[in-house]
Amino acid sequence: MARGQSAGRRDAGQAGEGVRNLRLKLLVLLVLCLLPGVGVAQMAWSGQSWLPLALYPAASLICLLLYWQDKRQARTQAWRTPEKILHASELLGGWPGALLAQQLFRHKTRKLSYQMVFWAIVALHQVFWLDRLVLGGRWLGLMG
Repeated sequence: MARGQSAGRRDAGQAGEGVRNLRLKLLVLLVLCLLPGVGVAQMAWSGQSWLPLALYPAASLICLLLYWQDKRQARTQAWRTPEKILHASELLGGWPGALLAQQLFRHKTRKLSYQMVFWAIVALHQVFWLDRLVLGGRWLGLMG
């Protein structure tokens, strides 16, 4: 009887566990946000533009809400948010919110084709800011 009770407790614990490996995932999010964070701060403080500084948090919040809505709709088998919309919001700077939402809601984490596009978007943002901060935009040709 003890074996059955411990298995039941284990299953119940996993269902209400929340985000697995929370510290590690928060560290990964922090590291991934470091380069864009330094980039947008540098742009804002140098007087170039405050727009990216506002865009990342706003797009992340919108993206998180889109994921929440899509997960809720998936559970009720209602109309779903198209993946193109989710990816567009990630591309516009919402990828930090998307990464957070994926873990909080356990949504879109197992679909490999979706994850490949998502991580390509994250990599694109990293490359953009690395180029802008380290190479002065010469590699991507975005700076004059």
